[in-house]
Amino acid sequence: TTVAFPRNQFIVVTGVSGSGKSSLTIDTLFAEGQRRYAESLSAYARQFMARMVKPDVDYIKGLCPAIAIEQKVITRTPRSTVGSMTEIYDYLRLLYARAGKTISPISGREVKKDDVADVIALITRLEPGARVVILVPFKQHAKRELREELG
Repeated sequence: TTVAFPRNQFIVVTGVSGSGKSSLTIDTLFAEGQRRYAESLSAYARQFMARMVKPDVDYIKGLCPAIAIEQKVITRTPRSTVGSMTEIYDYLRLLYARAGKTISPISGREVKKDDVADVIALITRLEPGARVVILVPFKQHAKRELREELG
């Protein structure tokens, strides 16, 4: 089976009910377009995606990365966007959260979670005599007095 696509054009698939439109478009073309897109990502980004099986075709030429928009009844609001209606927004958020870096608009530096070594390094760089306040969460057990907890 060979399928070729013209560049920069939309393909519309029509046919009677039961003729295999969904099988062709979703199970074959969309699956291959999505698989090709996933292959273009870094190994780091791919680790967060499910493994994609290659469709049972011999050759597909000219297929671009694909998204599928499910045909369903959508409740639109004035704040609806193509991203929220197609639910691709959720995938983009996940991609940016996992593969992206958050940059502070104030300092221009990357925002990251500090570990113990980062905190110790910061404290050791302070001027002699500088004060440091260390706060820790404290949960008192219901049946114990404060004196017992701290003792």
